[in-house]
Amino acid sequence: MVALAALLSLAGCGYTFGPSTLPSVRTIHVPVFQTDSFRRNLDYLLTEAVQSEIKTRSGYRLADANTADTILEGRIVDIRKNPLSETRFDDPREVQLMVGVQISWIDRRNGRVLQQQTFPIGEQLAQHSSQVSFAPEVGQSLATAQQESVQRLAAQIVDLTEMPW
Repeated sequence: MVALAALLSLAGCGYTFGPSTLPSVRTIHVPVFQTDSFRRNLDYLLTEAVQSEIKTRSGYRLADANTADTILEGRIVDIRKNPLSETRFDDPREVQLMVGVQISWIDRRNGRVLQQQTFPIGEQLAQHSSQVSFAPEVGQSLATAQQESVQRLAAQIVDLTEMPW
């Protein structure tokens, strides 16, 4: 009786049993993200971070383009680096790095778009893109800010591959 009561109490709280993956999808291919930016290696960093998130967090397996069930394509659409504060000599004291991405998750078997999302830089910045601050004056670098930014974006991108509640 106690087990039944515990089971019934869990039924209404939003938890599900099993993976939160789409049942018909087992594998994903993630090609290198496209970019028109002149910032070097950000596309490779983001691709690597998304692939790592898929391996560690999702129930999907990475596969090559010819055998994967789906393809998760991405394009870096905007990169901005803005000074937040400056020294009296106009050197940046704190800088903000913002990265915007467009994502398409396509079922390779039938061409259907499973998910499409743009993480823009704009009014919805807090919700949909990656924004990090760093302070060169205390030894933080653009490289560490880029790494943190792509980690945040990768987590948001992999969230899109989960089954909606």
